Amino acid sequence: MNRFVKILEKIQITIGVAFLSVFFLVILYQIVTRHLGISAIWTVEMASNSFIWAMFMGAAIMVNRKEHFNFDILLKKLTGKKKFMLNIFNDLVLILFNIAIFIYGIQVCQQFWDYNWTSIPELKMGYVWIAIPIMGGTMIIYSVNHIINHLKAWKGGQA
Repeated sequence: MNRFVKILEKIQITIGVAFLSVFFLVILYQIVTRHLGISAIWTVEMASNSFIWAMFMGAAIMVNRKEHFNFDILLKKLTGKKKFMLNIFNDLVLILFNIAIFIYGIQVCQQFWDYNWTSIPELKMGYVWIAIPIMGGTMIIYSVNHIINHLKAWKGGQA
């Protein structure tokens, strides 16, 4: 499972970096064209949608690395079984939250898939919205992997 998670994280990093690069290049293009007096209306929508993808992929990676937002004062003070139980509880809460994100993300994709971009009507909004269930699904996988690792550490006496 750890090997699969590492491969999945590398894929998400690659996707996130690609969309962050698109974001940066589109913003750079927008700055240059504005100074030249050329109107490129598609740049705002392209930049915001690529930024959405980059941030959602980054958020999932932060969950895997346990660098996401959390209150760790209590976790730092606990040891042994109490720390183990709090880690399991935190991961279970994340799983429940991300199941909701995954399910509602699929519903949003289905509802808004055929909506077109305003500035580029050939592109569907579904390609933007699908980042939500992808993020939720990968966060579930990462949290399940954390639970498995906590259980292995507990059984091995390392917790």
